[in-house]
Amino acid sequence: MEIIPAIDISGGKCVRLFKGQKGTEKIYYENPLEALEFWLHQGAERLHFVDLDGAWGSDKNKLLLKNMVKKARKSSLKVQIGGGIRTYEAAIDLVNTGADRIIIGTLA
Repeated sequence: MEIIPAIDISGGKCVRLFKGQKGTEKIYYENPLEALEFWLHQGAERLHFVDLDGAWGSDKNKLLLKNMVKKARKSSLKVQIGGGIRTYEAAIDLVNTGADRIIIGTLA
């Protein structure tokens, strides 16, 4: 069995939503890189990043998420990422950054 921790990003912070509702974010880490470090030290082999703002149509977390992918890969963590990936080019950009799985829910 494989357990994959998720790091959800909204407003540049690591959050959880109450029942998936926008506007109900509870902040767990002001700096999502701290969440990445936590899971790295817990022995995770893969992380699942979710760009909640991206899923809602904003790309304001794009640079942060790319930096998180790079940091994870430097630590030998595998990365899958989703949220707001609506074009082939966006998916390829993330793969070129180091993501090895792309999660697509909606294509525009």
